[in-house]
Amino acid sequence: MKKEQIVYIVITLVVGVLVGVIFTNARKNTSSNSTAPTQTAAPATNYQQQITILEGVVAKDPGNRNAWVQLGNDYFDSDQPMKAVDAYGKALELDGNDPDVLTDQGVMYRRLGWYDQAVKNFEKASSLNPNHLQSLYNLGIVYRDDLKDYPKAIAAWERLLTLNPNGQGSDQVRAELDALKQSAPQPTPK
Repeated sequence: MKKEQIVYIVITLVVGVLVGVIFTNARKNTSSNSTAPTQTAAPATNYQQQITILEGVVAKDPGNRNAWVQLGNDYFDSDQPMKAVDAYGKALELDGNDPDVLTDQGVMYRRLGWYDQAVKNFEKASSLNPNHLQSLYNLGIVYRDDLKDYPKAIAAWERLLTLNPNGQGSDQVRAELDALKQSAPQPTPK
């Protein structure tokens, strides 16, 4: 082979590689521009490992309320509603006046289809802390979606908006409330 042929082959290979790199980068930029910005993924949580550790803690120290709450949270987050209900129940036996735990347990009751118990939890949480917005929001969800008791759903969300007219989530609640008022069957006069 002549020296000129080798130079020609090398140049052709370099140009080919450059075209490939440019084409690949152009495709990446086009596809990333057409979708939502990428977010950094949160580190995966190994719930089973945490659950195993916490189960060991509560076996040795059944009076450790914080461990029961965290165990309930891990069951909640790993979609084990019955176990979450039980763990939150143990925490509530140690201190039944925690609106956050009552609300989380209520969410798990709802997931199990135990709507009446969910309502009781949300109402108790709200009575313990009249400004507990999450319990009022969830109460409205259960009344609207599960029990189809639209007047009670409206009352819960109106109360929430009275407490939190312009705070975080209020626009969403207002929109859901307006949609509910427009779509809910109106009672017939007697």
